[in-house]
Amino acid sequence: MPSSAPLDLSPRPHPCKGVDAVVIGRNEGARLQACIASLIPQVDRVIYVDSGSTDGSVELARALGAEVVPLEMTQPFTAARARNAGLERVRGGYVQCVDGDCAVDADWVATALAFAASQPQAVVICGRRRERFPDASVYNRLIDAEWNTPVGRALACGGDALMQVAAVRAVGGFDASLIAGEEPDLCLRLARNGAEIWRIDAEMTLHDAAITQFSQWWKRSRRAGHAFAEGTARHGRAPERHWVAEARRAVIWGLGVPAVALVAGALHPLGVAVLLAWPLQVLRLTPRLGGEAAIFTVLGKLPEAQGVLGYWWGRLRRKRAGLIEYK
Repeated sequence: MPSSAPLDLSPRPHPCKGVDAVVIGRNEGARLQACIASLIPQVDRVIYVDSGSTDGSVELARALGAEVVPLEMTQPFTAARARNAGLERVRGGYVQCVDGDCAVDADWVATALAFAASQPQAVVICGRRRERFPDASVYNRLIDAEWNTPVGRALACGGDALMQVAAVRAVGGFDASLIAGEEPDLCLRLARNGAEIWRIDAEMTLHDAAITQFSQWWKRSRRAGHAFAEGTARHGRAPERHWVAEARRAVIWGLGVPAVALVAGALHPLGVAVLLAWPLQVLRLTPRLGGEAAIFTVLGKLPEAQGVLGYWWGRLRRKRAGLIEYK
């Protein structure tokens, strides 16, 4: 299916044997219902891991036929911890991981499984994730473009992907201590074990970011900065140089430019001209990204730098970081 085609959510009478689905969520409501309903016709079992919902999600999931795993909330919650709890219940050879705010294309699991059969080293397979309401806000529109990653061998996947269970278990699953960036961390460890990660040209999921406010976008960008910093701290010295460039860009543009402008401005009024580096960077990125994306890419370095600094400040204080939630 070409990547430009609309997502098909109509039921199909072809469950893929040997595939279980793990859905994670909290207070997703109607979005969870759409998610589970889209998976039931495609997989052997749907395992829903709930993280303290108060909106009836647990009862809804059970009524739809999913096996429910309620997380014990006395321990720190992370999406990685929830996914691992679901993986413990998986019996099939493959698992379809899905976030509870996503609906899965009716042909996705069969398409991904067929690709896995043709590429034995393909341990993680993802496709095109789209935003359900890209025109609801500039933030949703930017996220929809963010999901449109290149087709072919990839370094990482997002929260939605078909994975070979034995390979994931062989590297210890997701790192439950990570509050963000757990999928790229897993993919890096899988690749070190000889596995391949693929993004194929097929429709996969409809995602509902539901970001309509600047503050939500800021928190999401800050979370990304935290992930860059922690990824660099864990794997930055390894040959992969995991997220070193991303963390460096966040610090240079989000911290370095304003800091230099502040010092220079204190020495001479014209010193604040250093801030012109931001619009010049926007102009440089516009031909490749488009004006809107270029503006938010540069602006996003401020919350990303905040996330980087927050990670290192917490590490110095030996304090575990809490979740950075944007909705």
